[in-house]
Amino acid sequence: MEISRVPYASAVGSLMYAMICTRPDIAHAVGAVSRFMANPGEEHWNAVKRVLRYIKGTSDVALCFGGSKFIVRGYVDSDYAGDLDKRKSTTGYVFKLAGGVVSWLSKLQTVVALSTTEAEYMAATQACKEAIWIQRLLEELGHKQNKITVYCDSQSALHIARNPAFHSRTKHIGVQYHFVREVVEKGDVDLEKICTKDNLADVMTKPVNTDKFVWSRSSYGLSAT
Repeated sequence: MEISRVPYASAVGSLMYAMICTRPDIAHAVGAVSRFMANPGEEHWNAVKRVLRYIKGTSDVALCFGGSKFIVRGYVDSDYAGDLDKRKSTTGYVFKLAGGVVSWLSKLQTVVALSTTEAEYMAATQACKEAIWIQRLLEELGHKQNKITVYCDSQSALHIARNPAFHSRTKHIGVQYHFVREVVEKGDVDLEKICTKDNLADVMTKPVNTDKFVWSRSSYGLSAT
């Protein structure tokens, strides 16, 4: 197969459009195949075709919203050095409102984390930034959220975020990532511990088994219409 003749960029672009608009369930897969836009191989093209087949087989699936509770809940997670080329970690988060997800992300972190805790801490910062944006948007629309709860499965990252004291193991972390401490201290965001098996952001950072994937997809509010 001549990869140069394959419409790789076009296919990945189409998947990105679907993922950004209504299909958070393919976010991690699309993020993975998009890393090889410049020089894709046959295995990358096969992965793209697999995602396309999945989309075709679930074309009746849509994001559904319902219920009377207008409360935002966030979930954040990170793998550690999952990118084998650059050894960068992946940040993943989802935010739910009225039974469905309204914001999601699966993206490589911009710097190399030196530990699992550091990767989770940087991911928590990204999620808190998104939480503040959602909070302000809803307030402008007349739906004030006093505090948004974001769930994280890393106890170590939670400890660092809640304790602004000096930590020798975090002194090298960029200043921008300590934003999470400020919003937690001000009470704008409440970071809470959650078990990994219940973390909806888990599938945003790594491949999971079928049962976990189907459960997460349903929890996102994605269902057949």
